[in-house]
Amino acid sequence: VPDEASLAAAERALELAVGVARNRKDIDLAIGRASENWKVERLAAVDRAVLRIATYELLHEPETPPEVVIDEAVEIARRFGGERSPAFVNGVLDVIARQVRGARESGA
Repeated sequence: VPDEASLAAAERALELAVGVARNRKDIDLAIGRASENWKVERLAAVDRAVLRIATYELLHEPETPPEVVIDEAVEIARRFGGERSPAFVNGVLDVIARQVRGARESGA
């Protein structure tokens, strides 16, 4: 029998997966704009997955501090991605976070 923490984690994972699936076009556009000279479909699979989830959180979950989203994404990229993944993920998400912050401050 799964414990409460396991059920909460599974529920959160499902929320994120559904959110990314429903908003993938906008998420991929944001990633593409922020990752100069890289097409989303050409990114390493781990980097692409991490960026999509974190970008969803940045765009659609304003209650989560951007620093937390970025730190968690970089840690996942460090653990499961390539040697350059943490720096790449950090750079892309930093650009997206600044764009989101600017849009929210301007009321867009």
